[in-house]
Amino acid sequence: MTHSRIVGFLTVAGMLAAMWVFEIIDTVFGGALDTVFGLRSWTVDNAWAVATAPFMHAGFGHLLSNSLPFLVLGALVAFGGLGRFLWTTVIVILVSGAGVWLLAAPGTLTVGASGLVFGYFGYTVLRGIIERRTADIVIMICVVLFYGTLIFGVLPQQSGISWQAHLFGFLGGLLAAYVLPRRQKQRPVTPGPPPGYGGYGGYGAPRG
Repeated sequence: MTHSRIVGFLTVAGMLAAMWVFEIIDTVFGGALDTVFGLRSWTVDNAWAVATAPFMHAGFGHLLSNSLPFLVLGALVAFGGLGRFLWTTVIVILVSGAGVWLLAAPGTLTVGASGLVFGYFGYTVLRGIIERRTADIVIMICVVLFYGTLIFGVLPQQSGISWQAHLFGFLGGLLAAYVLPRRQKQRPVTPGPPPGYGGYGGYGAPRG
């Protein structure tokens, strides 16, 4: 396992740990962090919260429902390396946040990592098709088998659940899988002849 992958996996775990720490603090202060760092749609001076809202949650039940898929799908994205994971995360956060900010009812407060979960889901599915590597295809198949029902979350459902974050998170994951460069396939190195070898017993090429 490469160093980049190890750091990527640790980054995923660190992000999840930060979410739990923030939720503990938020609970102690009666939801104050959600109010400050959650994303309010159509509020210009709050647009920066697209970067912080995924780390906030509306209670431990909300956080618990996101934790396992975030950890699993995030780790699968990090399998491609730290840089790929970070760029995918940035793209998903921006696209998901923009969708929530534009399409949710004005003033709606949105928090939660579900946009990232759907983004990682979309990334792993499309990446398997684009890369066509054995590992990526296996990951894609496993993700579809275990998390394929997530796709229904992009549709408007019950109130209190941001389908906008789900839909645009998924689209952000597809975008990341499409725009990020493909990994170069390693080609086997064919050893050349030893120095001085000319095909005549190792004494060099014949002189004229």
